Amino acid sequence: MLVLVAVYALWVAGRLDRSHARAAAAQAALDAHLVRRAAAAAEAAEPLGDSQLRWAARVALEADPDEREAAENDLTRVLRPVLTASHELPGGPGGAPPAVRADLARASRRVALARQVHNDLVRDALSLRRRRLVRVLRLASKHPVPRYFDIDDPQA
Repeated sequence: MLVLVAVYALWVAGRLDRSHARAAAAQAALDAHLVRRAAAAAEAAEPLGDSQLRWAARVALEADPDEREAAENDLTRVLRPVLTASHELPGGPGGAPPAVRADLARASRRVALARQVHNDLVRDALSLRRRRLVRVLRLASKHPVPRYFDIDDPQA
């Protein structure tokens, strides 16, 4: 019986390690997509002459980890009207050129997908951490507690 409990504990520990590794990889992928979106927004701000978009993109690129969610929310709020106006006035005054609009839309979709994957993996890791065996044996003590990344839906 003791052998079975030990084997089960090892299996749970391995599963917990893999879960945290997947959550960390998803965090890195999300971060990369957020940087790409902010860079695309900064690039789009030039032809648009939009100083607010340029400022929001720069703040998002330079944000500390603790301020990242707020900076990304600000960028999302600034991007929404730009993309909406772009659809109404394709390439016209106040509208973004089609290539810039496509880059921004693609980057926003990728951020939304990466955020969803990241939050799903964080939920799974936190669920494993709450198991009684994991808490009693302190199997999760070597891993930092993963955090959700909660921002407004970046899709326009």
